[in-house]
Amino acid sequence: MTTRLGPLRHTGTVLCAAFIAVALLAAAFPGLFGDVDPLRSSMPESLQAPSARHWFGTDLLGRDVFARVVHGARYSLLLGVAAMLISLVLGLLTGVLAGLSGRAADEAVARVLDVVSAFPGVLLAMLVVVFTGPGVFNIAVAIGISGVPKFARVIRAQTRSVKDAGYVTHAVVQGRGRGWILARHIAPNVLVAVPVIATIDIGTSIVAVSGLSFLGLGPQPRFPNGA
Repeated sequence: MTTRLGPLRHTGTVLCAAFIAVALLAAAFPGLFGDVDPLRSSMPESLQAPSARHWFGTDLLGRDVFARVVHGARYSLLLGVAAMLISLVLGLLTGVLAGLSGRAADEAVARVLDVVSAFPGVLLAMLVVVFTGPGVFNIAVAIGISGVPKFARVIRAQTRSVKDAGYVTHAVVQGRGRGWILARHIAPNVLVAVPVIATIDIGTSIVAVSGLSFLGLGPQPRFPNGA
């Protein structure tokens, strides 16, 4: 059975890689997929069904949906990556500091993370956007803050585990400084799990951006993926 399925074993991986490549290509060079202006509206062409001229049809204002999807991919990916980086940096700092601190400080940070995690990510992002106002930067910050706990928890646990490892104790006995131990032993072992979480968080952030856009708090209409 394994031999017969051999040629199809990696089909899913190849298809996923091809889709990601097309999405990145559309984000980098949207003009390769059509020359239609995603912001051009034509009321006589509103709400048209998919056709050879408009592959995905048109919206209420007569704008080409396919062109808006292609051009909007750039902003969606940029917002997703920006929100992930904000979550990663804040989560890394919070997790490492909590893991290396004493029990009282560690418990305090853990309880704060519990409070932040109690709010759904989109709801927390909505609260931040309501106070700061809609905008690309504010959206990235809002979604980034909502994603801090998922990074901080994993990094905190990894830091506490590595801190008590034998090779770290050996380095302390040798008289190594905290900075050297952090860079040489703790950081490389703590960052092992980060790429997986970061990859998933990009997709989660893009979905959160879509939810905010549906509620009118996402990118404004001057952007292709705005309302």
